[in-house]
Amino acid sequence: MQPEQNATPICPVDSQAALKLAEQCLHLGKVIALPTDTVYGLACDANNEAAIQHMYEIKGRDEHKPVAICVNNIAALRRFGHASHLSDELLTRLLPGPLTIIIERTPQLSNRFLNPSTSKIGIRIPDFKFIRDLCATWHEQPLALTSANRSSAPSSLQVSEFQSLWPQLGAVFNAGRIGITEERRLASTVIDLVTPGRYEIVREGVALKETLQVLQEFGYAAKTQIELG
Repeated sequence: MQPEQNATPICPVDSQAALKLAEQCLHLGKVIALPTDTVYGLACDANNEAAIQHMYEIKGRDEHKPVAICVNNIAALRRFGHASHLSDELLTRLLPGPLTIIIERTPQLSNRFLNPSTSKIGIRIPDFKFIRDLCATWHEQPLALTSANRSSAPSSLQVSEFQSLWPQLGAVFNAGRIGITEERRLASTVIDLVTPGRYEIVREGVALKETLQVLQEFGYAAKTQIELG
């Protein structure tokens, strides 16, 4: 649905046309806005060099500050990140959900502009049907994902909060307000799981308590605890 010529389409996520429009935008190398299980995000084809550069421009973000990727299942997580040390049982307890897992990337992520300052990659499997359906239909390729706001500005729980970014986007997919409380603006919990048996909290986010409970149940200890001990 496009109210005027050349305007950015604002499309309800439950529209029959939504997934097709999102795919078309990704194919053309455009950046789109869409809901996740925490806040609204900006997404593009993670292996499209021009799209990643445009995403950084929209955010006003330092290109050396990493962005995450989004995939639809654990098999895809293993395709794009080195996760042989993480059991399926652990991953299925943690995901899908408001959690970003940082691991070493695989050669399947070939975009030189995607997090050029690190060999690591943060991977999300959001608990939100639209974005996971899009990941599943987008040639099983990952989406680069970051919050829909200018860098250092508050994250967004409804599309009107990032209206200034609309003209730079291929489309905006609207699910109304996501989340009832302001706590949702904390975004996903980010945990570094590169080292077997250890975790490092990178961002507390909205799911820290539940995430640590699962990790400790599986015998994981904080990196600093082990190094200091």
